[in-house]
Amino acid sequence: MNLIQNLIRRLFLIIPMAIGITLLLFVVTHIVPVNPLAVILTERSMDDPEAIAAATAKWGLDKPLPVQYALYLKNLLQGDLGVSFKTKNPVALDLKNFLPATIELAICSFIFAILLGLPLGILSAYRSGSLTDQATRIFSLLGASMPPFWSGLLILFVFYYKLEWAPGPGRIDSRIGAPAPVTGLFVVDSLLENNMPAFWSSLGHLVLPSIILGWFTLALVARITRSSMLEALSQDYVRTARAKGQVERLVVLSHALRNALIPLVTLMGLAFAGLMSGAIMTETIFSWPGIGRYAVESAANLDYPAISGTTLLIAVIYMLVNIVVDMLYTIIDPRIREG
Repeated sequence: MNLIQNLIRRLFLIIPMAIGITLLLFVVTHIVPVNPLAVILTERSMDDPEAIAAATAKWGLDKPLPVQYALYLKNLLQGDLGVSFKTKNPVALDLKNFLPATIELAICSFIFAILLGLPLGILSAYRSGSLTDQATRIFSLLGASMPPFWSGLLILFVFYYKLEWAPGPGRIDSRIGAPAPVTGLFVVDSLLENNMPAFWSSLGHLVLPSIILGWFTLALVARITRSSMLEALSQDYVRTARAKGQVERLVVLSHALRNALIPLVTLMGLAFAGLMSGAIMTETIFSWPGIGRYAVESAANLDYPAISGTTLLIAVIYMLVNIVVDMLYTIIDPRIREG
């Protein structure tokens, strides 16, 4: 099966998966024993029968559940995720406004994790049992064990409050202001308008949350890289390459690393999807206006359309990332491509 056929097959598989997710979301949001009218209306309006009838008709709460689900699917196909009970804005508009902040943070966290985790894992495997290996394993264990809410507060206290080396919470200094929205990514938009103060401010605000959010991924990447590289370095083809007199650097990077990439690609894909789905604690601690905070606020206010829309977006992100990972499999491993 070639790459194009595999891609088409995967895209078609998204359809039943998406329908199943929407059905599950619809059922879950309707079995919660809370009256949504209490969220939509004010306390005074709850005593007004006309206001209750108008709100019930407006939000489709007077229709049978199968009809409500059919209307829900129809609206989804039109790009309508409903209107938030809390913000009174279309959920699609809210997600459009919050998503760029999460994308920017996720990309920076992912780059941080890969640039440090991959070399540490390779070095740890190559020097297995050495002091470097032990230090890397301890560092990875700390990263995988420390809860983000604790490490986030600690790093803010030390580097922002005590040492004053890094800016505080938020995406940009309030005295500078956000750049004109083009992509929604402050770092990119500030460069597009040649606003260097905004660029350095937005980049500085990314440092601490990216480290906290990416540390856990870094730890996983380093540990999986080490494990995969240890297995690859013990294979016959590596010994054969060394026996032929190939340069050690090429043996490690070209032969061993390439064959160790399959589990790494899986991990990186799932890690990136997790970062894109919004890190609730990190975004809350650093006042980062991403979909993680939006999801928390929606859940706290029993905002059913916002909860459903956010969950659906996260599910779509995971499905798309899985497709990308499958495509990378066929590129990296010829056996999968030929099969």
